[in-house]
Amino acid sequence: MSVRRADERYRGGDSASGIESLHAFSFGRHYDPDNLRFGAILACNEERLAPGAGFDEHPHSHTEIVTWVVEGELTHRDSAGHATVVRPGDVQRLSSAGGVRHVERNDGELPLVFVQMWLAPLEPGGEPAYEIVRGIADSTPYALPQAGAMLHVRRLAAGERTAVPDAPLVYLHVVRGRVRLSEDGLGPGDAARVTDAEGLELRAAQAAEVLMWETAGA
Repeated sequence: MSVRRADERYRGGDSASGIESLHAFSFGRHYDPDNLRFGAILACNEERLAPGAGFDEHPHSHTEIVTWVVEGELTHRDSAGHATVVRPGDVQRLSSAGGVRHVERNDGELPLVFVQMWLAPLEPGGEPAYEIVRGIADSTPYALPQAGAMLHVRRLAAGERTAVPDAPLVYLHVVRGRVRLSEDGLGPGDAARVTDAEGLELRAAQAAEVLMWETAGA
């Protein structure tokens, strides 16, 4: 198990434009050959957008993009004709496949914080696809067969425990609150990368929200 702290993330974005980005993996100009991916997971970015800020239209291809809004509202538009507003509790997936362009903006009056995770598909190419699940329930897994992965969203009360999926690879990201995983305490923005997870348990030291990906091996 490897624990990565929030303050170890690569800082990016454009503060003058109201964009702050915190990258868990090698990303853009922040190149680290020893931190390119973990199984299918290529990126886990914390994005903070001031009101009116956003990412203008830009391309993606051969990537599964899953977005989780922490606070505020995210406006999404893409070249396949989808236009949605993503709110806390929603899971948004964009399969960029052979190529798609999209816009992501904070068109609201309050700050926007979201976590965006990129996963490598099992097969490249194909047609772009889009899905949004509104208000996903606690403990309801979200399957991403295109990447051979499963997302578990857990909202834990103080003192509550939950099992970590038994899987070849598990990536765990703390959205809010504090938890304990084995002997390690994790806070907001902290992450753990677990190989050959078996019999592990997560305990909330205080009310917490956690995203857990289970994936097959490399």
